[in-house]
Amino acid sequence: MLDKHQADNYKWLCNTELKDTIDGMLSKDYKERFIAEYRQLVIRLDKLENVISKAKNNSLEFKLSCPRIVLETQAIYMRNYADILRMRARQEGISLE
Repeated sequence: MLDKHQADNYKWLCNTELKDTIDGMLSKDYKERFIAEYRQLVIRLDKLENVISKAKNNSLEFKLSCPRIVLETQAIYMRNYADILRMRARQEGISLE
């Protein structure tokens, strides 16, 4: 899950869905595509972490089709990818907020 600082900085996540990033992904401007890619990643990671949390609490409305550890490992790599995108954004002067 996003830590408190990240959650405060990315309040747009609460009202953003993947479909809201389509224009950015189709942009000719690589910075807009970069931002859309990052937002998609954060949206997907948030959803994945919600599933993991519910699985830990036995409150999922469905049965996982793979071991939870696979999802937890995926989340680790997704968080690392998000960290790399944030680092790159800082270096390239791209605002992700």
